[in-house]
Amino acid sequence: MRIAVAGAGAFGIKHLDALQLIDGVEIAGVVSRRLEQAQEVAETYGAPLATDELNDVLGDDSIDAVILSTPTQLHASQALATMNAGKHVQIEIPLADSWRDALAVATRAEETGLTCMVGHTRRFNPSHQWIHQRVVRDELSIQQMDVQTYFFRRSNTNALGQPRSWTDNLLWHHAAHTVDLFAYQTQSPITEAHCLAGPTNADLGIPMDMSIQLKTDSGALCTLSLSFNNEGPLGTFFRYICDNGTYLARYDDLLTGNDEPIDLAGVAVSNNGIELQDREFVAAIAEGREPNASVGQVLGCYEVLHQLQEQLSS
Repeated sequence: MRIAVAGAGAFGIKHLDALQLIDGVEIAGVVSRRLEQAQEVAETYGAPLATDELNDVLGDDSIDAVILSTPTQLHASQALATMNAGKHVQIEIPLADSWRDALAVATRAEETGLTCMVGHTRRFNPSHQWIHQRVVRDELSIQQMDVQTYFFRRSNTNALGQPRSWTDNLLWHHAAHTVDLFAYQTQSPITEAHCLAGPTNADLGIPMDMSIQLKTDSGALCTLSLSFNNEGPLGTFFRYICDNGTYLARYDDLLTGNDEPIDLAGVAVSNNGIELQDREFVAAIAEGREPNASVGQVLGCYEVLHQLQEQLSS
């Protein structure tokens, strides 16, 4: 299976590292807005094609699939172009930054029958998988999730602290992780959603602090705090309050409520969420089945984000 990666920034590199570990996959091309960066990264990973034009990949009939790790504002249009070229696509989170665009991608995926998956990595992190497996087996029932998503980004920088050309978004990007995960982990649709935002940053034009409250049909609650103003430990930290224990998930680590580590050996073939996500993408294409985190499965998340955006805009 020949796969190209569009976007050679922090997450593009994570996908390239992951693809190298999957049997039967060839990294066929690298796309970057800067040709010299595309050439450098392509050489590192042995990709025969390096380009600053996505169309060069889409026009190559030997390429089966594309992973989009490009700026959020391009995700929907590039996903549509990729499927229109007859190629399977994985879109890094978020799927889109509007409900209209998210729905357009989902509609096109259904029309084409191509694999269209969204990078909702939290579904694949072994820490969250451990919880999910027990919920499915009725060993746990989630009563509440308390989530903190904290970064220090008062300028346009990526996860490596490097400058980038686009502005990130707390609601459509970072909240998407938790909104989707909450419904996925509780196995229940979100029926109530509320949002408050802090002041808009004069330079970036976005709110830098946000508070979101969610409730599922099952009655479970979620409180999500997000900030780009946080000078301290960075990342997203999850507290699962269940009927049978409390658990703390920190990326690929899981602890009890008393900070006792939980052994995640055997949960998955890897402890790397991005690798597991990419393995699912490849397997779904090869087996002709719907992947976990297909565009259809995650679409409800973007409808909730749309509702929250409407609240903030009113």
